[in-house]
Amino acid sequence: MGKILRRTFLIGTAAIAGGVAFGAYKVLETPENPLEAKRGSGENPFNPYVTITDNDVVSVYVPRSEMGQGVATTLVALVAEELDVPVERIRTLIAPASDAYFNSTMMHELVPFGHLDRGVLAQSSRAATRAVGKIFGIQATGGSSSTRDAFEPMRRAGAAARETLKLAAAEQFSIAVDRLSTADGAVELPDGTRLTYGSLAQAASALEPPTDIELRDPSTWTVLGKSQPRTDMRAKVTGAPIFGMDVDLPDMLYATIKMNPRLGGPMLSFNAREARKVRGVIDVIDISRDGEPFGGGFAVVAQDTWTAFKAAELVDVEWGEAPYPSTTDAIMEQIGDALDNGSGFHPRNDGDVDTAFADARRDRVIEARYQVPYLAHATMEPMNATALLSADGERLDIWAGTQAPTIALEDCAHEAGVAEENTFVKITYLGGGFGRRVEVDFVRYATRIAKAFPGRPVKTVWSREEDMTHDAYRPAAMSSWRALLGDDGVPVAIDARIACPSIMKSALDRFYPSLFAVGPDSSIAQGAYDQPYSVENYRVSDIIADVAVPVGIWRSVGNSYNGFFQESFIDECAHAAEMDPLDMRLALMKDYPTAQAAIKKVADMARWSAPATPGRAKGMAFTLSFGTWVAQVVEVESRDDGIAITNVWCAADSGRVIDPGICKAQLMSGIVFGLSSALGQAITFEDGMVQETNFDTFDAMRIDQCPDIHIELLENADHMGGMGEPGTPPSIPALANAIFALTGERVRSMPLSDSMDFV
Repeated sequence: MGKILRRTFLIGTAAIAGGVAFGAYKVLETPENPLEAKRGSGENPFNPYVTITDNDVVSVYVPRSEMGQGVATTLVALVAEELDVPVERIRTLIAPASDAYFNSTMMHELVPFGHLDRGVLAQSSRAATRAVGKIFGIQATGGSSSTRDAFEPMRRAGAAARETLKLAAAEQFSIAVDRLSTADGAVELPDGTRLTYGSLAQAASALEPPTDIELRDPSTWTVLGKSQPRTDMRAKVTGAPIFGMDVDLPDMLYATIKMNPRLGGPMLSFNAREARKVRGVIDVIDISRDGEPFGGGFAVVAQDTWTAFKAAELVDVEWGEAPYPSTTDAIMEQIGDALDNGSGFHPRNDGDVDTAFADARRDRVIEARYQVPYLAHATMEPMNATALLSADGERLDIWAGTQAPTIALEDCAHEAGVAEENTFVKITYLGGGFGRRVEVDFVRYATRIAKAFPGRPVKTVWSREEDMTHDAYRPAAMSSWRALLGDDGVPVAIDARIACPSIMKSALDRFYPSLFAVGPDSSIAQGAYDQPYSVENYRVSDIIADVAVPVGIWRSVGNSYNGFFQESFIDECAHAAEMDPLDMRLALMKDYPTAQAAIKKVADMARWSAPATPGRAKGMAFTLSFGTWVAQVVEVESRDDGIAITNVWCAADSGRVIDPGICKAQLMSGIVFGLSSALGQAITFEDGMVQETNFDTFDAMRIDQCPDIHIELLENADHMGGMGEPGTPPSIPALANAIFALTGERVRSMPLSDSMDFV
C-alpha cells in the first residue's frame, strides 16, 4: 500500500484526506521493527529505537541523519530521560532506512496553513499529515523537525523499555511492579538489590509493554532541559571514519561523474579515448537517461579518486543546450514577468485590499520591489556515495550521508532492479546537508555506476566544481510590496506579490517523476503570509515562475528570502512613518504577545534605545519559522576599508528548550549561514552554465568577519518549534536594515556585496 501511494498519489490537500481514507488500515498498523533481525545475536530489541545486550550495553538508534545539528545527542537524551540511563553510557547508532522511522512533523510544512492558523481545517490537516507520513513511510531529516517529531515517540520508547524491564524483574521475583524502581541502568528491588538491565534484557524484550505508560512530567526531568555533551564529539575531533567520504571497503573501485554544465541539457556525444589511456582508469561509461532533471553525462571509474578526476578532464564531450534562459539577466527577466503579469494563489487574503488602496492618498502609500539570487548549498563534504550490487544482482548495499534514506532506498532499488527488501542503506554522518542531501541524485548515480561492476563496491565522489555547478539551488525570487499607512503611521493595508520557481514541482520531478504537483506551492510565500502581524487588509500572492533550473530545499526554504522581503519592507514603512522600527513591530504584533516578548527581549539585549555609537548602527528583524519565534538585531560599523558586522543579538522562543547548548549552537549556525548568503553569495549563469565553481567564487563568512553573537532562549510559545533553520531568515534583513541605518542606502537585492564592500 505504501509503495502504491508513494508512486501514484498526488501531493496536496486532497491527497491528505485521500491518504487517510484509503490507508486507514495502514495507519492503525504498527510498522515492522527493523531491529528484530538483531535478536539472537546478543542484542535484545525493545522497539525500533532501543536495544540492550546481555552484557548490559544500551544502544539507542537515532532515526534522523546527523549533519552537525545535534540529533545524535538530543534524541538519545529523550530516551535516556525515561530509561534512567546516563547519556554518556548509551551507545549511539544511526538507525537504518526503514518505514518505522517515518517523519510526520516535516510534512506539516506541506499543508497550506501558517503556524498561526489553529482553525479546524488547519489542525485537521496537520493531524492528517501524521497518517500520510506513516502511509508514505518517508524517513527524512529536514524542516527543523527532528526533535519535534521524536519528542513523544522516543520518550515513549525509553519509557516502554523501562516498564518492560520492571515487568521482567517482577515476574522473576514475584514482586508487584509498583514496588520496583529504576535508576542508573538498573531495576531496584524493595530490599535494595540492583538488577542490571542486561541481566533482564532477554526476558524483558519478549514481553508486551504496558499500555498505560505515563511519561515523566518536565518538573522531574534530570536530563532534558540541560545541555548535554555531544555524543559525536570524540569521533569528530579524532577523525574517526564516520562520514560518507570515509567509507573504505575491500576491492573497492572509485568513480566520479561529469554532467552537462547546462543543467538538464543532453549529452550529444562523448569520446573517451584519451581518458581510457590514463593508467588506473577502468572504464568510462555513459550514465545519461532520457528526461532526467540534471541532464546527460558520463562517469569515469578508476583505481583511485584522483585518477578518475584527472581522466574526466580528458573526455571530449559535446553538450546540448539548457532548457532555461542562458543568462542570469534573462532568467530574472522571466521571473519578473511572472511577478508583473502572473496570477497566483492567495495564502493570506484578509479584509479588502483593493478597496483600501482605491481610496488611498498617494502620499500614504509605500511601495518597494526586492529580489534575491539562486544559492548553492555548498556543503563542506562534496556529494558522494558508495554502492555495491551483489554478483548475482539480487542485493544492493549503499553507504551514504543522506537526509532521505527511504526515498534513496526506493529510488536505488528501482535503479538496480533489486527488491526493496533486499536493498540496504547505511546512513553515515553528513558533512553538511542544509537540504542538499534530501536529493537522491548522488545516490542514484552511484548505484547506476555500480550496476556496471557487480560484486565490487564503487565509491562515487563528485569534484567540488561538479558539486557546486550541479545543485538543486535555493530558487531566485522577486517580490513587489505596497502598504497604506494609517493616520498613526501603522499600515492598514499591505499587498505583497512573490514570484519564484516552484520547489515542490521541481523536487517531485526528481523524487517521483510519475507524480505531478497540484495546487499551490506554499513554500513560495512561506515566511510572508504566516507572520504575526495584524493588518486589517493584508493580501499575499504567490506566483510560480516557470524556470527550468533545478531548485530544492535550502536552509529555511521560502523563509530565507521572504524574511528579507517582508522585514525590509516593514523597516521601510517604519522610516516612512518616522516611527522607531521596534515600535512599528510592536504595534503590528499587538495580537501576539509571544512575538512581542521576543522583540522586546532582543531590544533589551542590544540596548536598542541607547544613543548610537558614532560610526555604528543597528537593524532589527523578526521571523516566525518552523514554529520558532526569532527576533534579531545586527550591528554594523563603518571602517576605512568597508563595513564590518560587529554584533548580532538573538532572542528565540521555541516553546520548549530540550538542550540549551545545542539550541544556541544551531541558532548561531543559522545566523552565520544567513549572513554568509547576504554578504556575497550568488549563483549566476552565462551561456546556460553556472559561473561559481568553488569556494573562491561562492565563499562563506570567514572567522575574522564573524561578529560576536549573543543568544537568549525563551519558552513562552505554546507549541514546540524547531531550531535548525529559524536563525537564518531574520539575519539577512536585520543586516540590510542596519546598513540603511548606517548609510541611508536602502539595498533591495541580494547579495549586499553588489552594492558595498565588507571587511
